[in-house]
Amino acid sequence: MVEATEKGVIAHEDHITNSNAIVGFETDFDHLPPGYYRSAYFVGSMLATGMSLLCGVAAFGYAAPLLNIINAELGPDPMFVWVSLIYNVTLAVGLVIVGKLSDVFGRRYFFVGGQIIGCIGSVVCARSTSVPMLIGGNVLLGVATAPQLSFHFVMGELVPMKYRYLGGAFLYLFGLPGSGFGPVVSYAFAQSSVGWRGVYWVLLGFNAIALVLWSCFYFPPSFHKKHRSDIDSKMYWIKVGFEPTSVLIDVKLTTTQNFDYVGTLIFTAGFVVFLLGLSWGGSFYPWRSVPVITAILTGFGTLVTFVLWEIYAPIKEPLIPMHLFKSGRWTAAVVLLGLGAGVYYAFAIILPIQAAVLYNKGDMIQVGFYSSIVGLGIIFGQFVGGTLVEPLGRMRWGKTKYQCIAVFSLGGIFFGACGVISADNRIMIMSFIFIGCFFIGWNETICLANATILVKDQRMIGTAGGVAGSLRGAISSILIAVYSSVLTNRLTSTISTQVPAAVIKAGLPATSVAQFIGAFSVGTPAAFKAVPGVTDQILAVGTRAYKVANADAFSTVYLTTIAFSAIAVVLTFFAPNTEDLMTGEVAATLHNEDDHLVREKTSEQSY
Repeated sequence: MVEATEKGVIAHEDHITNSNAIVGFETDFDHLPPGYYRSAYFVGSMLATGMSLLCGVAAFGYAAPLLNIINAELGPDPMFVWVSLIYNVTLAVGLVIVGKLSDVFGRRYFFVGGQIIGCIGSVVCARSTSVPMLIGGNVLLGVATAPQLSFHFVMGELVPMKYRYLGGAFLYLFGLPGSGFGPVVSYAFAQSSVGWRGVYWVLLGFNAIALVLWSCFYFPPSFHKKHRSDIDSKMYWIKVGFEPTSVLIDVKLTTTQNFDYVGTLIFTAGFVVFLLGLSWGGSFYPWRSVPVITAILTGFGTLVTFVLWEIYAPIKEPLIPMHLFKSGRWTAAVVLLGLGAGVYYAFAIILPIQAAVLYNKGDMIQVGFYSSIVGLGIIFGQFVGGTLVEPLGRMRWGKTKYQCIAVFSLGGIFFGACGVISADNRIMIMSFIFIGCFFIGWNETICLANATILVKDQRMIGTAGGVAGSLRGAISSILIAVYSSVLTNRLTSTISTQVPAAVIKAGLPATSVAQFIGAFSVGTPAAFKAVPGVTDQILAVGTRAYKVANADAFSTVYLTTIAFSAIAVVLTFFAPNTEDLMTGEVAATLHNEDDHLVREKTSEQSY
């Protein structure tokens, strides 16, 4: 972080940049009184973190399966795609900003404030009467989700290093009602008298519970404790001004810019535009369209400018310290984290489509259970992996690097094996997807914890954790774009070549083929009956051909995963071993402004 000098505040990370040493701890396990980790403050803070995680994943997981249903009621509106786009983009940008600001000013009010915004966003979405209103509600939910999904560094700084994997395993269980059984909950509400709005009222309840828990129990180091060894002045950290010089053109704004306002603006603009370009491609606009190409190139160029600014601008507290990336171990963990997360987010979008087309027998709850396979597999892997990572790491063959190699290789094998998908092998494909997600979840629990464990200065755990989360989102967006584009292109090809030939051979007039294919998008019996010349036999033949065409398209998507899995497996050989860091050191304590909890190891005092 920083230290005080007669000239102000200067960085002092140079002595650790080229070393694997981890510094910046507040205390260690042996210096804390017995019962500290059973205290109301700690247990309540962990429950707040878990409930907050549930709110963050449910905000996306509950609404995603119902987007078409919601759009049909509020619209239809072509701008509806912004409901999911704005949420993801806001989250990705917010993680970096929340991480940095909470490192500087303290975390408590960022997380309390995030829950307040989450409550407001839930109400706005639940009471939306138009698509623009729903988009606005999702902007609020996206802002709230940034602190909510910052659970990895909140938990990371409160528990000893050797228990961070286990702590993550506990927290991941809170995701079960959101990302695990999210589709089931969504479809259940959609078929009830409450309707889709019920998911947002449930989300409001979750946000309210988390708000109470944060407010009552979470008292991490305040601003004054964080800065009692440097500049204990909030105005110092937020001020921006000009250095007076004799020549107007030489005025330097950045030399008195103690918080990186310019860097934050450049990063936000570049990241938003880049992610929107990726999200537009193949869905909102064709990939070769001017808006997509312009957004991607402009966003990428702006991000390059941001990197140069962070490296060369005379700023005292950069938004993203570039020395983070000098740690090859930390960088490898973050990239592997993103590649693994990309599997979850991409398949969380693709599998519901696959289930609705190939396995739908009229029971949407059943489709919801099929769609839940991805989330359940990931969470199960996160929990089992988080429980076993540290014990296995004590064995020579079980070190974290070897675990990453093993689980990513196995996950890649099972995803690639899904390339044999057909319209009739549901049980086998669902099993392969679940097992593959299990291993990817194991990788996630290792790499997400490593994104905090490997931070060389633990006082920067929020900054590093936020950067890791944003890069995770960026890599996931790339994988989502690739898989979605492959699926769209293949569906266009397989359906247009296989379905017309089958139905025409069965007796459907050629002039009715386009309307027959379009009826699958509606999916109702009335839509098919309205097709001129259709019969029960033609409908059966056409439905079978449509399923086979879809299965062939999904097969290509699963085969595409082999390329990314191969890249990831190569990168796992650069994954770090962290066994030497599994100590009892603790980055921060709760309700301990005056260090009254910290005791000497030799003290016999009873607490």
